[in-house]
Amino acid sequence: MKTAYDVILAPIVSENSMDLTADKKYTFRVHPKANKYQIKDAVEEIFNVKVIAVNTMHVKGKPKRQGRFEGTTRNWKKAIVTLSPESKEIEFFDGI
Repeated sequence: MKTAYDVILAPIVSENSMDLTADKKYTFRVHPKANKYQIKDAVEEIFNVKVIAVNTMHVKGKPKRQGRFEGTTRNWKKAIVTLSPESKEIEFFDGI
């Protein structure tokens, strides 16, 4: 990974992930080969916050059809990042 923006690909904005923001847990789509240490460093660098835990999971692609052709969507990696209690909130999630 070259930069922090190569590790953190996109925030995940769903009903479940927005419920976790009350506990200072934020969900991101991350690079499939990124490890927890790289994810922690990237979030701290981009948002200027203190990370205390990172949980990662691989999400399997869903089966899809287009006419008679079958396939699946891509597999991807998700990370749930827990911030320290004294850390400030991430502003991106406040406006949603």
